[in-house]
Amino acid sequence: MDTSDASPGFSDLGLRPELLSALTGLGYEEPTPIQRETIPLLLEGRDLLGQAATGTGKTAAFALPILQRLPERSGKVDPIALILVPTRELAVQVSEAVYKYGRDLGVKVVPIYGGQPIVRQLQVLSQGVHVVVATPGRALDHISRNTLPLSNVQIVVLDEADEMLDMGFAEDIEEILKSTPKERQTVLFSATLPPRINGIAKRHLRDPVRIQIGLGDTKPGKSPLVRQSVYVVQRAHKPAALGRILDVEAPAAAIVFCRTRIEVDQLTETLNGRGYRAEALHGGLSQESRDRVMGRLRSGTTELLVATDVAARGLDIDQLTHVVNYDVPSAPESYVHRIGRVGRAGREGTAITLAEPREQRLLANIERLTKQKIAIAKVPTVADLRARQIELTLGVLREALLADDLGNYEAVVDTLSTEVDLRQIALAAVKLTHEASGATIDEKEIPDASQRIDRDRDRDKRGADKGGPDKRGTDKGGADKGRPTSAGRFESGATARLFIGVGRSEGIRAGDLVGAIANETNLTGREIGPIKVSDHFSIVGVPESAVDAVIAALKNTTLKGNKPKVRRYTE
Repeated sequence: MDTSDASPGFSDLGLRPELLSALTGLGYEEPTPIQRETIPLLLEGRDLLGQAATGTGKTAAFALPILQRLPERSGKVDPIALILVPTRELAVQVSEAVYKYGRDLGVKVVPIYGGQPIVRQLQVLSQGVHVVVATPGRALDHISRNTLPLSNVQIVVLDEADEMLDMGFAEDIEEILKSTPKERQTVLFSATLPPRINGIAKRHLRDPVRIQIGLGDTKPGKSPLVRQSVYVVQRAHKPAALGRILDVEAPAAAIVFCRTRIEVDQLTETLNGRGYRAEALHGGLSQESRDRVMGRLRSGTTELLVATDVAARGLDIDQLTHVVNYDVPSAPESYVHRIGRVGRAGREGTAITLAEPREQRLLANIERLTKQKIAIAKVPTVADLRARQIELTLGVLREALLADDLGNYEAVVDTLSTEVDLRQIALAAVKLTHEASGATIDEKEIPDASQRIDRDRDRDKRGADKGGPDKRGTDKGGADKGRPTSAGRFESGATARLFIGVGRSEGIRAGDLVGAIANETNLTGREIGPIKVSDHFSIVGVPESAVDAVIAALKNTTLKGNKPKVRRYTE
């Protein structure tokens, strides 16, 4: 039943006039479902545990109640709110949103995160701020320096809590929460609610209200605005297949997700060579470079953003029309989170996944979570590509025919028509238009591997009907080799061990290693381990298929100021 007409506006939520004025100026017409449910509860002072996907409007849902508490303009102030987020990009994004909403109230807000000079952060904090938006590691750093006063904090928000845990910040979060006043209000938002999230809620939230918003995409028949499809190709043909698919789809703006930053850089170069305006986004970029990349995407200068999952976490880009998974996400929740970036506010969106035949089980996990089959599409043929290019050329010509200045070119046509047939003139004009559009000459067919997944699906269905492999896709009586166990560790035979030349003497903890690997390679915390930290070195388990990427990534990063030796571990 459509109840939109009965939905309350922001003015019905009891917000201050300055906030209502700011929302009007930003073009906000009415609250989203999460804002309608959350804002009144937070204004009452209730603790809250919310399950919410990206794009639901949760930043305003917690930012507006925080700003409602702001004291009258005064001199130096101590923070009344601490917002913890997993990445520096999200810290900047949330900080900017809080400032825009609370500008008329004179709000002072600062993002603090690693990779930015700490001296600048110390200076701003010493002058006094109302709201601090921080990554856990840098927040704990300031707490240990006594430069982040928390005695007046009234509300703590954990945003993207599951991602923070996956990045190894669990111990940091516990320490930070213990450092805040016990009578504080606590708000926790997470895209998923694994047991570890519920554990934090039990320890640190008081009688929390639970809400679940924005997960309609995971229910059958509830995601008509997102067209989902999977193309099955062998690894060697994936770059060519992606280029062919993008040529046919012609997205206005798209994010292409890759597993590692090395893959991001390579694919960005490939796509630029094909004529696309592509930019890379990963943990190896400075904040200044990241800001430039995002500015070009939002302005339309860039049409493709090639990114790792962690680097793109929390990005909210209105212009997006397509999300592309260059590899099948190992965590089904990541797939749901990614495709939630398109199909918003009544607009249609497209989610494309490139799968290798061996990734059938990962696809099955996603279909089990979303309770719907993802359509298997055929990689476009050379003929398909040419037909699409001609279609785009037709569109350009039809638009040109509507122009008002065609009379300026009559002399050209009149002169040529005395020499050649008008049809030949038209063909020459079409040829020039077609070539000017950047249409590529692509003569090689890309092998189609979709039949293999179709056969696997049929076999799994027959096996389930006969009592064979169970619904999780594993043989009864044993886990499938190479898949995560319930504890998040890989079974023997699927895990490789790495030697990392730093340990306890350098201040390294298991969480530091998980966070570094997850941040640099896009593995999730559940895929990393077991971990053994000795005095001068550490041994870390990672999936065999990701060994080379992890080694390459860690060689280009630092751990607690050290650049460690990283290699395969041998007895």
